[in-house]
Amino acid sequence: MSTTPGTTTPVSATESAYLVGLNLVGKRVVVVGGGSVTQRRLPLLIESGAHIQVIAPAVTPAVEALADSRQIELLSRAYSHGDLAQAWYVIAATDDADVNAAVVAEADRLRVFCVRADLGSAGSAVTPATTRHDGVTLGILAGGDHRRSAALRTALSEALSTGAVDDSAEPMAAGVALVGGGPGDPELITVRGRRLLVRADVVITDRLGPASLLGELGAGVEVIDASKIPYGRAMAQERINELLIEHARAGKFVVRLKGGDPYLFGRGFEELIALTHAGIPVTVVPGITSALAVPAAANVPVTHRGITHELTIVSGHLPPGHPDSLLDWDVLAKLNGTIVLMMGVGKLKLFTDALIAGGRDAATPVAIIQEGTTAQQRVLRADLATIAERVEQEQIKPPAITVIGAVAGLADLLGGLG
Repeated sequence: MSTTPGTTTPVSATESAYLVGLNLVGKRVVVVGGGSVTQRRLPLLIESGAHIQVIAPAVTPAVEALADSRQIELLSRAYSHGDLAQAWYVIAATDDADVNAAVVAEADRLRVFCVRADLGSAGSAVTPATTRHDGVTLGILAGGDHRRSAALRTALSEALSTGAVDDSAEPMAAGVALVGGGPGDPELITVRGRRLLVRADVVITDRLGPASLLGELGAGVEVIDASKIPYGRAMAQERINELLIEHARAGKFVVRLKGGDPYLFGRGFEELIALTHAGIPVTVVPGITSALAVPAAANVPVTHRGITHELTIVSGHLPPGHPDSLLDWDVLAKLNGTIVLMMGVGKLKLFTDALIAGGRDAATPVAIIQEGTTAQQRVLRADLATIAERVEQEQIKPPAITVIGAVAGLADLLGGLG
């Protein structure tokens, strides 16, 4: 409801609410009720630095865990008159309307602002939908329409995170961000990774980085292709290090965009060493690794209760028996759990033969996923004895992840739906 100058049309409490930020550091905050509403409200209250007291005869396991870790104080009993003494802020969040009304009434008498979770208009305060981004807190009230305020909060949060709305008053300081781009789907890059990417002056990218995100960059952003093509051309790691240092020293903010996670067979730490020795500030943004995400996208859980107690992630860069290989394939063959093989498509038969020779059952299920999480994803399932031949027949190409172990056969439990 709204009003215009010169009229006396009443305005609801939620529509006329005055949005304000409270400094609650060290101040007593009382939350009456221990259910899901309280569970949702507590994290931000804890971050505010308040001394939080929850009063409830029963609480959710998450609330109990917060009490056990002494992040809140829990009084395991029903609310009683006088519980709000010395409080600065109160939330009434029980499933009993009469109790909530009593809490609001006491708070009003004490002139303490109180949120009533079940009936916002009946309290003296309302909780905005909030989001935080790079040191900025946004609060949204939509006249009591909680779905609308939550939707606006989510939209603004995404816009800020992706750079669709640029809140930066200043350009990024010179330096380098090593950003894990995730397994391939551009929506699987982290929020922080995407936010830094859109603010880059220079992007040095791998072929496995989410290429479609490069199309969202401004016209003035320099993009350098540092791809390493399997059995093909590749930019030397030393040259990549030199480019990172050169552009950062020229005053640029550089994003080194990698597929997966920078530190899982991504040479990210090599780049960190070079940059650190050169005195270049570095930010490391972990990524969702394809070793876990790609099998998940193909309904292959790399672990499963009662099936496997270990997971081994292996680089297929060097074949068994290579003088530079650090792997003992006989030991790997004797393990009973899951082996995730990365970068091993071209030499797959060498790996499967080594595992079988070392004692791994030739009937062990295997799944290989090409270009996982993308629209081009392909999944091939076979056993250890035949997978290499099937890969050649089906012309499976890199990038692909191979999962070896009983978990690779669990998709059968989905009854053809997986």
